[in-house]
Amino acid sequence: MPSIFQRALGPDFARLHPQLQRRFGVGLDSGEACIGEGVMRRVWNAGPAVRPFLTLGGLRNILIKDTGRDVPFRIENYPYTDSHGRETVTFVRTFPLSRFDATMIYDEAGARVVDYLGTHQHIATPLALSVDERGGLVIRSGPQRLLEGPLAVRIPAAATGTALVTEHYDDRAGRFRIAVTVSNPLLGRIFGYWGSFTASYVDVAAHGVPASVRPRREVARL
Repeated sequence: MPSIFQRALGPDFARLHPQLQRRFGVGLDSGEACIGEGVMRRVWNAGPAVRPFLTLGGLRNILIKDTGRDVPFRIENYPYTDSHGRETVTFVRTFPLSRFDATMIYDEAGARVVDYLGTHQHIATPLALSVDERGGLVIRSGPQRLLEGPLAVRIPAAATGTALVTEHYDDRAGRFRIAVTVSNPLLGRIFGYWGSFTASYVDVAAHGVPASVRPRREVARL
């Protein structure tokens, strides 16, 4: 079966740079995990006004509180079948002071990728995917829903951050380049980072999926 990204992009998947096709082709059928290691040239946030927000989100590995230049970065994309029988891919991003945990599934009904955020999948957001003129992947997050106990409610836009992620492959440098910006309708841009990394691929059957990259709780609701 094609990867969750290939299913969501459809024919546009073939427009991705070949290195991005392999990276976002990670899935149960590929049998590979993708491990990225690199440096973010800049990690920033909007300062005192957003620090309580970032600290609160950091308790469940939802937001990044690191700042600075030339910040070490690691991203782990492991495919596995979750407790609800869904193909899932981890997007765990590790910085020196923070971790941003996400797990992604393909929503058949919506023909889209849904991103669960945090260690307990407390927040779910649909992702809009597109391919740019460089063969790079552009990801835009949609409305967020809070999933806690019996609650499954839409979070007001003023209380959320909307993410824009661009990733492309630099043939001359032999590296993936990524830029992330998270914005709030009231506060504007609240945090982000950009930089580059190299990727290696791991045989999942031989090495398994580390428990450390899987969420502590998996929810079935979208």
